[in-house]
Amino acid sequence: MMPAPILAELPIGPILLVIALIFGFVFLMILLKFFKTWLRAKLSQATVSMGSLIGMWLRKVPFGLIVDSRITAVKAGLPFTTEMLEAHYLSGGDVAHVVLAMIAADKAGISLSFDRACAIDLATKDTGKTVLEAVRTSINPKVIDCPNPASGSTKITAVAKDGIAVNARARVTVRTNLDRFVGGATEETIIARVGEGIVTSVGSAGSYKNVLENPDSISKLVLQKGVDSSTAFEILSIDIADVDVADNIGARLQAEQAEADKQVAQAKAEMRRAAAVAAEQEMSARTQEMRAKVVEAEAEIPMAMAEAFRNGNLGIMDFVKYQNVTADTRMRDSIAGGDATETSE
Repeated sequence: MMPAPILAELPIGPILLVIALIFGFVFLMILLKFFKTWLRAKLSQATVSMGSLIGMWLRKVPFGLIVDSRITAVKAGLPFTTEMLEAHYLSGGDVAHVVLAMIAADKAGISLSFDRACAIDLATKDTGKTVLEAVRTSINPKVIDCPNPASGSTKITAVAKDGIAVNARARVTVRTNLDRFVGGATEETIIARVGEGIVTSVGSAGSYKNVLENPDSISKLVLQKGVDSSTAFEILSIDIADVDVADNIGARLQAEQAEADKQVAQAKAEMRRAAAVAAEQEMSARTQEMRAKVVEAEAEIPMAMAEAFRNGNLGIMDFVKYQNVTADTRMRDSIAGGDATETSE
C-alpha cells in the first residue's frame, strides 16, 4: 500500500477528469445506441423515455420492435404503452400481430380488448393460425368445404329410407366469433357436425327424389341443429354445392341377404342329406345282419333232420317228400327268374 502522505500528494483533478471522461463515453455510446429509436418515437408522438429503452435492452427485449409497434398503434389511435407490449412479448406472444389485429378490429367496429387479443394470440401459438387471421375472418367470412378435400373424400354419402344412396357436398360460410375463439371448437368440429347433419337429413327423407328436388332442406335442417354451438365460429350459411345419386344400397343389401339365406338353406339341406345317407347305411347294415341270422338258422336245419332220424321222428319217405318239395321250389324259382329276365330283355 502507498503511504498516506503519497496518496495525499496525488492530484485529484486528473483522476476525476478521467472518471468523468469514462462516464461521458459510456453515456455517449448509450445515447448513440438508443437515440435513433427515441427520436423516431418522439417525432411520431409516441414518446418513450430513455430509461424505458435501457430497461428493455437490459431485459433482452427487442426495443426496436416494441417502439415500432407502439408507433403503429398510436398512429391508429390506440394508446398502448410500452409496458403492455413488453409484457405480452415476455409472455411469448407476437406483438406485431396483436397490434395489427387490434387496429383491424377497431377500424371494423368490432369490440376486442387488448387482453382478449393477447389471449387469442397466445392460444393460437404454434397452431399455424394467428390473432390477425382470426380478426380478418371475423371481418371477411371464409368458406369451409364439407367434407374437407384434404381428407381424401370429396362427398358425403348418405342413404334415404328407400335404400338409395345420395352423395352430397356442402360449402359452409363462417366468420370468427372472437368471444368464443379461446376454448372454442375448431373447423374440424364444424365439418364433422355439418356432415352428421347431412347424413341425418338424407336418412330422414322418404325417397332420394325428395333430396334431389329440395336440396335446401338439408341446409335448413343442419342450421336448425345449431352446429356452431361452442365453436370458435358463427355459421352464416350452409349451401349444398353438389348432390347426386350414388348407389342402390337397399337392393344390394337385400341381394347379399338373399345370398346369405341361400347359403344357409344349402347348408341345412346338406345336413339333412348327410343324415339320410347315414340312416340308409345303418339300414343296410341291419339288413346284412338279419340275413346273417337267416343263413345261420338255415345251417341248423340239416343238423335238426339228422337228430330227427336218430330219434325216429323222421322217416325215409318224409325225407324224400322234403327233397321233392325242395326241388320243386328250386324249379319254380328258376322259372320265375327266367321269366323276369326275358321280360326285362
